[in-house]
Amino acid sequence: MNNPLRNLALLGSSLTSLLMILIGGMLPSAILGLSENFSFHIVDLPSSWQIPALLLSGMVYGPSSGIIAVFAYLTIGLFYLPVFHGGGSIGYIATPDFGYLVGFIPAVWITGRIVQTAKRKTLLALFISAVCGLTIIHSIGIINIIFGSLVSRWQQGVVELLLTYSISTFPIQILLCPAIVLIAKSLRKIQLLE
Repeated sequence: MNNPLRNLALLGSSLTSLLMILIGGMLPSAILGLSENFSFHIVDLPSSWQIPALLLSGMVYGPSSGIIAVFAYLTIGLFYLPVFHGGGSIGYIATPDFGYLVGFIPAVWITGRIVQTAKRKTLLALFISAVCGLTIIHSIGIINIIFGSLVSRWQQGVVELLLTYSISTFPIQILLCPAIVLIAKSLRKIQLLE
């Protein structure tokens, strides 16, 4: 593939990744639950599909497209439109959420690289890449919260912030990883990547 075609393919996959992240941020997550009378009902979860969409873009389109999409997403959210979970603008840098957004950058890269370098793109390899990406996002978010709390940047205490941003959401996002893996595997087959 010559350079113009490669660049065009990278642009297309980056735009697709950006759209996945933007749309994922607007979709609340939910699972099917079983009620007392054994009927199914939808249980809302305290998380959106934003992070799953981010991980999915790394697994399907690779680290380069994922990085470009994340930088575009952060630029749009910081300077143009309120696309983040709690809004947007340059003031978002001072919020506890921002560490998690910064974590998107290494997370999408690592997730994509794990899949890209895996000899066999098995469901387990995809699951491991998703969990690694998710762990990176939360690790950087937690570090930001701890440092911000040390300098009294927020009114809430560190425990309350960690409960709100990581302890209550991380297990839910882990539960979504098998769904991400199945979607990624299907998309990779449709696009003849496997």
